[in-house]
Amino acid sequence: MKLRVLLTSIIAAGATMAAWASPVPSILTIKETISDTAIVYPESFETDTRIMRENWYLRNYTALDTEISGIASDNTSDEVFIERLKAMPTEIEMPYNQIVRSYIEMYITRRRDLVETMLGMSMYYMPIFEQALEKEGLPLELKYLPVIESALNPVAVSRAGATGLWQFMIGTAKGLGLEVNTLVDERRDPYRSSEMAARYLKELHDIYGDWSLAIAAYNCGPGNVNKALRRASADDGDSAAQKDFWEIYYYLPRETRGYVPAFIAANYVMTYFKCHGISPGLAKKPLITDTISIDRRVHFNQISSVLNMPVDEIRALNPQYRKDVIPGNVHPYKLILPSQQIYSYIMSEDSILAFDNKRYAMRSVANPVDYSDGGGNYERKLVTKYHKVRRGESLSVIARKYGVTVSSIKRANGLRGDGIQRGQLLKISSYQRVRVKGNEQQVADNSQSTKQKKKSTPTYKTRKHKVKSGETLSGIAMKYRGVTVADIRRANGIRGSRIRAGQTLLIPIK
Repeated sequence: MKLRVLLTSIIAAGATMAAWASPVPSILTIKETISDTAIVYPESFETDTRIMRENWYLRNYTALDTEISGIASDNTSDEVFIERLKAMPTEIEMPYNQIVRSYIEMYITRRRDLVETMLGMSMYYMPIFEQALEKEGLPLELKYLPVIESALNPVAVSRAGATGLWQFMIGTAKGLGLEVNTLVDERRDPYRSSEMAARYLKELHDIYGDWSLAIAAYNCGPGNVNKALRRASADDGDSAAQKDFWEIYYYLPRETRGYVPAFIAANYVMTYFKCHGISPGLAKKPLITDTISIDRRVHFNQISSVLNMPVDEIRALNPQYRKDVIPGNVHPYKLILPSQQIYSYIMSEDSILAFDNKRYAMRSVANPVDYSDGGGNYERKLVTKYHKVRRGESLSVIARKYGVTVSSIKRANGLRGDGIQRGQLLKISSYQRVRVKGNEQQVADNSQSTKQKKKSTPTYKTRKHKVKSGETLSGIAMKYRGVTVADIRRANGIRGSRIRAGQTLLIPIK
């Protein structure tokens, strides 16, 4: 009996030693030995660099460093690649294998021109990416995701319809709060898209707790990654073990398999480009920009013509406006300009909005004009109308309605600020097409009905009184013989007794 127990113990011990001695595949081994004979490269590798180099920023603010040798280095050993990747200060793991090498070689040999172009664009975009990632507390090496997503082209559109630097699909973009419509596509806005990309990446990392899986999910969606995790767990019979990208590599969609290797390669080539003779972009002069909020509809051509700056410059700094129009009448939008042009815009805003206004303005009301009742000759005349301020109306709203500028309304009514009151009567002067027939004149523009005109246009003679500080309606009425407070209220469309210094009142002459 004792002998049987002893033999059993010896056999068990031998089995245990054999188990220790046999090689157990590890995650590290998979990462180092994995290979793929059917690699699919991201669409960004197909980017036409000749078109990209026409970018206004590259042409005006960058130049290639001619001191770099420009000699391709295609015989770098695996050991050198491994050591260089290990030397990069990254939180995200950057393992090396033959798949990663294939992407690195693509960048440093066949697409060297693409890397040079991206290095030039990176001087403008990388600080924007870093700011968004830093705000969310994410690893800064994620700033190279747009390298493989869009090749740093803000207006890039994939075959599937993904758009912008971070290549968002419309559904994903709108789910993150980005605005996408005919005139505005915030997927192309470097600042807004970077903020949302950082937020989305953080959400994905919170789900998986692993950056390689989060990056893969950014490319193909969490649904495909979850499916790959389930299939991998079912095949190896270990559903409890946490798996990373390399363990589910062959379970992922083919185009996603190369996404993490391409990300590692992008980090490598944007760090070690000089080691491979690739010329970086150098700044010819600094570009300092500033932002202004636009609350009026304005076309890039209006800004370009008045400020004497190229339309291409405005487009390069504001790629989110798809039709060269800022629809500020919908809600305020931002406009980015070189900082020295911001003050010029503020000082010239009325001139910008008035420039070629008939061509670029959007009418809120348009009635057909009938010229069939007798013909006649037409000429432009200065026509004066009166507008009674309605609830919620502002000077900008009234100006758009009549096709005039805010400053012209202020001038005509002696207003200093933008404040107006409900019921206040405003004088509106504008040039309109007028038909001359005998001794009569008829305004061809029928923006208001005859009934409305009769209601709002005073039929009595008036004089003007500019309100001084401390004056009241009763005090003003006493200054003019036979004029009552009611007369002043009626002439100016005022219901209460509230007036302000600087306001111009119409005083009936009796």
